[in-house]
Amino acid sequence: MTDVLDDDPGFDARELRLVKAVADAGSITGAALELGYSQPAVSQQLKRLEQRLGVAIVERVGRSVRLTDAGRILARHAPAVTTALDAAAGELAELQGLRAARVRLMAFPSASPTVVPRLLAELAVRHPGISLTYVEAEPPEAVDAVREDRTDIALTFSYPGDRDDPHGTSARGLDVRSIGVDEMLAVLPAGHAGAGGPVVDVASLAGDAWIAGCPRCRGHLLELCGRAGFAPRIAFETDNFVAVEGLVAQGIGVATLPRMAVESFPQLPGLHIVPLPAGEQRTLHTVTARGADRVPAVRATLAALTRLVAEPAAAPA
Repeated sequence: MTDVLDDDPGFDARELRLVKAVADAGSITGAALELGYSQPAVSQQLKRLEQRLGVAIVERVGRSVRLTDAGRILARHAPAVTTALDAAAGELAELQGLRAARVRLMAFPSASPTVVPRLLAELAVRHPGISLTYVEAEPPEAVDAVREDRTDIALTFSYPGDRDDPHGTSARGLDVRSIGVDEMLAVLPAGHAGAGGPVVDVASLAGDAWIAGCPRCRGHLLELCGRAGFAPRIAFETDNFVAVEGLVAQGIGVATLPRMAVESFPQLPGLHIVPLPAGEQRTLHTVTARGADRVPAVRATLAALTRLVAEPAAAPA
């Protein structure tokens, strides 16, 4: 545990990270734990920063502290500044031949058994110095995490006509790149009347019970069926795509799933998988802070993600 922080008369990234940690943790004690400093060291550094700036950064509210207006301004700018400094440090490290780096990734559930393992394997071979940490999250939460500097890269998706697309207003100021598509499939019981053609006629499923998935997937289902002229009768809801296939195989209803989910495990007996009409695929995106791709490890990870999304995964045994 460090007892004191280095005295630095300049305004630097360490101080911004400290203010951001107080904002995230809601206390000086929590910020100290997050950064690996002692509580007195954090308090002393905050006091020195306040004296130098001539404004209060934190204020006490009972036994806790909160940021002042000045503190919130610093916390808001902290991710952009620290990302830029991390980029500079990464480029210098690359110039010096250093390769040790950590990249934080968030991605949606069906990427967990498909893209993420392949990404880890590729980085281990091509960039063994990159340490990748991974947290599973739906796109809105992952975009928020990028904005709040809790992850470096978010792998996300959007549907056509998505009314709650997390890549719109909520991603303003971030770098959003479309890197590929994931075909959407109709999952039908074997022998279903709609399973005869190369592409399913969604209108022919108007009389079926439906199994809906996550809230955003449910939104796409409503839009899909609305374009076909009917409102789906949703009988069951589950985020577990294995459970979706199990319910369909038992004749409980019909569903839609992305190909990435369907190809992540062996197909159950009693199913027929048919593509949805062209234009119904979901688009895959990467979301980062602006300038994050100047960090060599982030740039290498983004390149690997883009390449892997474009390459079909091997079929499961």
